[in-house]
Amino acid sequence: MRLKIILSAILSGLLLIAQAQIKIGIIGLDTSHSVAFTKFLNGEDKKEEFKEFRIVAAYPYGSKTIKTSYDRIPGYIEQVKELGVEITPSIAELLDKVDCVMLETNDGNLHLEQAYEVFKAGKIVFIDKPIGANLAQSIAIFRLAKQYNVPVFSSSALRYVSQSQKLRNGELGKVLGADCYSPAHIEPSHADMAWYGIHGTEALFTVMGTGCVSVNRMSSEGTDVIVGLWDDGRIGTVRGARTGKSPYGGNAFTDQGVVSTGVYEGYEALLKEILKFFKTRVSPVTEKETLEIFTFIEAADISKSQGGKIISMDATYQKGIKEAQKLIRKLK
Repeated sequence: MRLKIILSAILSGLLLIAQAQIKIGIIGLDTSHSVAFTKFLNGEDKKEEFKEFRIVAAYPYGSKTIKTSYDRIPGYIEQVKELGVEITPSIAELLDKVDCVMLETNDGNLHLEQAYEVFKAGKIVFIDKPIGANLAQSIAIFRLAKQYNVPVFSSSALRYVSQSQKLRNGELGKVLGADCYSPAHIEPSHADMAWYGIHGTEALFTVMGTGCVSVNRMSSEGTDVIVGLWDDGRIGTVRGARTGKSPYGGNAFTDQGVVSTGVYEGYEALLKEILKFFKTRVSPVTEKETLEIFTFIEAADISKSQGGKIISMDATYQKGIKEAQKLIRKLK
């Protein structure tokens, strides 16, 4: 009898733990981010602060056209299966098993269609960078999220470099301008800086904040330099490199001197923000800021096509709205 009571208590405790656990699903196993997040949340050395969360299922696909992405899928499937993740044959089946979604598909062109399925199911979702392959897709995603009342958060890990966060919070002086840099390898199916250049662009907006009004771009085969003018007269730049060693970083010009924006520190800080978002349902990055980043990227492409001409952010955004409306109509 005593043994039955003990066993019953143990089973009840396990049931409570299972009920308290927040179940996460991953869409897209064509990026190393998916494996990295799974190791943090399902690994044997899991930190105490992650104990409430577990990745339980993944839908692996995934880019069908970008070779560097789809070649990774078979290997990443095996890696996450070893960490206890169930592979599902469809997004619909995944959504039946989870509370929250990490949309990790490397190809931003698939995000709108995949996110639409998630929105219709009412599941909160983090969409890894880039939120879309271009501005119109990004606007469409946010508009659909609002329609279905689903919170959305998107960010590069570069936003959560500790030094950049200190600059954003005013701990190192008032930011008067910034120059940021990152790799900027181009994927033809995306706006130029939406692929790798998103990192340097997000780093710039992290320390500068919103308010960019115009953009121009100087471009060569191996390098881009994009200059943004803010509404308060500040100037920020992104240097994107495709040749030589191209690390992530930058400098901020403050009223107290020149300060490094910091160096890449891995995925853990971003993951903590994602998990906090899943619990609070409040995105740490506003829709306005994410869309301003993609307006900056789009305006940079327009500037390049016009020989470096200064391009209005507002005009670029209005054009993006019209294109987004067409995408939404086509999707429905």
